[in-house]
Amino acid sequence: MSEPAYVRIAGEYARQIRSGELPPGTQLRSYSELGERHGVSQIVIRKAVELLLGQGLVRSVARRGVFVADRPNLTRVSPERQFESPETTFENESVEPVEVERDTATIAATDALAEALGIEAGADVTHVITRASEGGRPISVSDSYQPLGAADVETAAFLEETIADALPEERHAEWLRTPSGELVKSVYQRYLDRDNRVLMISKVSYPRDRYDSFLFRMALDPEGAAS
Repeated sequence: MSEPAYVRIAGEYARQIRSGELPPGTQLRSYSELGERHGVSQIVIRKAVELLLGQGLVRSVARRGVFVADRPNLTRVSPERQFESPETTFENESVEPVEVERDTATIAATDALAEALGIEAGADVTHVITRASEGGRPISVSDSYQPLGAADVETAAFLEETIADALPEERHAEWLRTPSGELVKSVYQRYLDRDNRVLMISKVSYPRDRYDSFLFRMALDPEGAAS
């Protein structure tokens, strides 16, 4: 699935803000000027700015315009970025080189995994371990599980996320270089179709200070995501 234009544009400005290319207090151009520059409608620009506002990267001043925030935050947004590859997501956030590695295997579902996926124990499941680093520093590790033959996760209608500060699993702690007893930001995701069948589950760990906040919107609309 191609990246929505407003997400791509917001990512471009997010990188410029975090790199200091657009310093705090800088006023963004008007919606019409930005639309002309990027070859999109003002509606698309408005959505991009709303995304930047939600991320705490810019602030809106009545009758004056939109300005780069004094203390830009790093905010994880869903579901706008849920169908992106980790490479795209982290490159949109970072001004440093991003590396992503994956291990994929077919495993037999344990009792707990079978219950979570709504399948029979022992059924084949695709297990993907994804590790990401930024400038050589580990920033994310995830375990994703999808029943063999299940519909593509991009067809999901709903996303459920549970977020907690939690002790990481051993493999996650090892990748993130988390000291013993230290908490991480843990995100448990369930992607469901319109009949509430589970298409995929994923457990993601980030360093606890990686994100200042999380934004949510649970209903996913694959058809509208390409607007």
